[in-house]
Amino acid sequence: MGTLYLVATPIGNLEDITLRALRVLREAPLVAAEDTRTTRILFRRYGIDTPLTSYNDHNKRAKTPVLLEALRTGDLALVSEAGMPGVSDPGHDLVVAAIAEGHTVTPVPGPSAVTAAVAASGLPSRRFYYLGFLPKATGPRRRALAAVASVPDTLVIFESPHRARATLEDIRSTLGDRRVALCRELTKVHETILRGTVSEVLDALGPDVRGEVTLVVEGTAQPPTEVELDLDATIARLKAQGMTVRDAAAALAGKASRREVYRRWHAEERPSPPESR
Repeated sequence: MGTLYLVATPIGNLEDITLRALRVLREAPLVAAEDTRTTRILFRRYGIDTPLTSYNDHNKRAKTPVLLEALRTGDLALVSEAGMPGVSDPGHDLVVAAIAEGHTVTPVPGPSAVTAAVAASGLPSRRFYYLGFLPKATGPRRRALAAVASVPDTLVIFESPHRARATLEDIRSTLGDRRVALCRELTKVHETILRGTVSEVLDALGPDVRGEVTLVVEGTAQPPTEVELDLDATIARLKAQGMTVRDAAAALAGKASRREVYRRWHAEERPSPPESR
């Protein structure tokens, strides 16, 4: 049983390839590539002569059994057109099939448009929500955006250049004029990052957008809950209503932890220390 190596390749600058990725690509008996033309450019740059075969949306149904057969006798490296294979590309189908057959699937991490865009956006990065590619049609795209309108986490979207402006307009009409970062041609010669509100980015965006686009969108602002505003006042009100601490903790579940409710409930019952004279 062979190992399927998921090899991350540069999203633009060919110098972003890792040493481990180069070794795996040289040592693998076969490399399956989403776009063999792009992969050959990388191979020529680093003197790699491993046999290449295509694996993409158009041939994956017929090619998956062929690649699984290759895995039964040896290792196989999988690369996407750019970045990590298996994420928003047809490589996912091969990964699922390989796992189902009991093959080892090993990631060889490297460049990622998602993390590069989030890091450079200036927007909150502790948590983010990856949406991938949105629907192409306006109606379904707006519905997909409406479904995440209340998500507080930063949103990350992949978009083609000729739909970037329309998607920004849909973001503004559906989510409001939030802060965004439009990251275009990341790590390439003409890398551009536009930051500001949606309206500001639209104003700065020229009519002829070129290159793949990653959009980073600010999450929704969450209003403070009643408990966050004044938990002590809420507990006092529940006490006055004759509620027990146990029932109060249950009533406030999801707004405050059980331990915090008990702590504040009993803190009110402790006598104040005597004043010093």
